[in-house]
Amino acid sequence: MSWKRLDARQPSQLRHHRFQLDFIENPLSSVIIECGKTKVLCTVSVEERVPRFLLNSGQAWLTAEYRMLPGATNTRHSRELMKLSGRTQEIQRLIGRSLRAAINLQGLGEKTITIDADVLQADAGTRTASITGSYVALAHGINKLIAAGEIKKSPLIEPVAAVSVGLIDGEAFLDLDYPEDVAADVDLNVVMNGKLELIEIQGTAESNSMTRSQLNQMLDLAEKGIKELLEAQQAALYK
Repeated sequence: MSWKRLDARQPSQLRHHRFQLDFIENPLSSVIIECGKTKVLCTVSVEERVPRFLLNSGQAWLTAEYRMLPGATNTRHSRELMKLSGRTQEIQRLIGRSLRAAINLQGLGEKTITIDADVLQADAGTRTASITGSYVALAHGINKLIAAGEIKKSPLIEPVAAVSVGLIDGEAFLDLDYPEDVAADVDLNVVMNGKLELIEIQGTAESNSMTRSQLNQMLDLAEKGIKELLEAQQAALYK
């Protein structure tokens, strides 16, 4: 192995991760997820309305918004005000798609569930951390609605988590930090559910191609990491 991880992790090892529930009080639920130095605040809000295409359907909707705060990176990240960057739009759509795979929106009434993922500190893996943390925030919020008698049973189908994997010097590494993300020849973001079924794969060969066997190796690493994240989600929710 030629690439040496700065934090001395093994190639198949996740960064240290933890969830802090109820970080702020105003939303239905809130969670801070830490994945190494990456920190994302995930909140869930519910409104008694739906987009026009769901009016009179009796069905709820789930959507997501993602932002990088100005102090999240080494140099100030400008606020996106009037127009969102293509990257921001793509990430928040990914979060929304991933979380909609976790919940049955039928029978909840015409409500809109909004997931907000705000990156407080970025050290790569912000989109995957946002998905993993947002599921915990969503499940925590659903538990609150059940406890308050606002819904009778949980509409959650399967938990959802995500992780990044990359190829550096021909070797697969799990859960990339920023120096690894920059150095990677190939970068994958993988989303899976509680059955370890694939929800989405985003993959790019940055400066080199990959073989089918290398792709399979990366997916095996992602499955291992996501399994650990799913266990950590449940431990945070039901400790």
